[in-house]
Amino acid sequence: MKPVPPLHTDWLTPDWPAPAGVRAVFTTRAGGVSPVPYDSLNLGDHVGDLPANVAANRDVLRQATGSHPVFLQQVHDTEVLVLNADALDGQKADACVTDQAGLACTIMVADCLPVLLASEDGTVVAAAHAGWRGLAGSPSGTQGQGVLEAVYESFLALAHKQHGRAAIKTIAWLGPCIGPSAFEVGAEVKAAFESVQPEAGGLFLPHGTGKYLADLPALARLRLKAMGITQAFGNDGSDAWCTVRNPSKFFSHRRDAGLSGNGFGTTGRMAACIWRE
Repeated sequence: MKPVPPLHTDWLTPDWPAPAGVRAVFTTRAGGVSPVPYDSLNLGDHVGDLPANVAANRDVLRQATGSHPVFLQQVHDTEVLVLNADALDGQKADACVTDQAGLACTIMVADCLPVLLASEDGTVVAAAHAGWRGLAGSPSGTQGQGVLEAVYESFLALAHKQHGRAAIKTIAWLGPCIGPSAFEVGAEVKAAFESVQPEAGGLFLPHGTGKYLADLPALARLRLKAMGITQAFGNDGSDAWCTVRNPSKFFSHRRDAGLSGNGFGTTGRMAACIWRE
């Protein structure tokens, strides 16, 4: 993980073979104006922070990247938004894709897994918000199709529009998320993944009666591999990538829920962005 030079040295940039003209970044808590408990670079406008602080923080991101990040209203589903020049913030979707320069596909997280995609020729980029519900697939959608399958379908459609039906090589990067040492889930979560990929059961470690520790980045890698995306970089499931285990660096909804006293995490949101220069 490498810092973004020269500003905000605490932010992360993907260590992956990105094609020329494609840039990406993952923000941390550092570099903003928000007070405790949103300190300091909170980018979420739905967590109780003052709107003026959020606007200032988002402006920091715009200036640092030289792009136009488009923020979604994320609902843990599989809807995909294709970004164009008139894309507005606040549209309901959990993934976005674009072939237009200067628009940053942007996903906010505070435990869920951000997944970035880029075509190897650099003409199409995408970002997805992969919590367990979106990753496993929505009950209202096609069985077995989660947010990664949905965004890849839109990704390929844009790429094929430019290149015909030629094979499209794709690389992926997985950002920080709640790690397998902290992500306790129930048996229904394990069953949701096993119903699509029986081998996914091996990524759930028993942890008390009816409970498991789930390896979210490994589950995402399994889905990507099934889609033919074998080059997946970034989060390897170690504690260095865990939002819960690194409170000074990352926001964590689950970690901070206990601190709020009401069972709901009063915490900020980080962003994973990918764009074409």
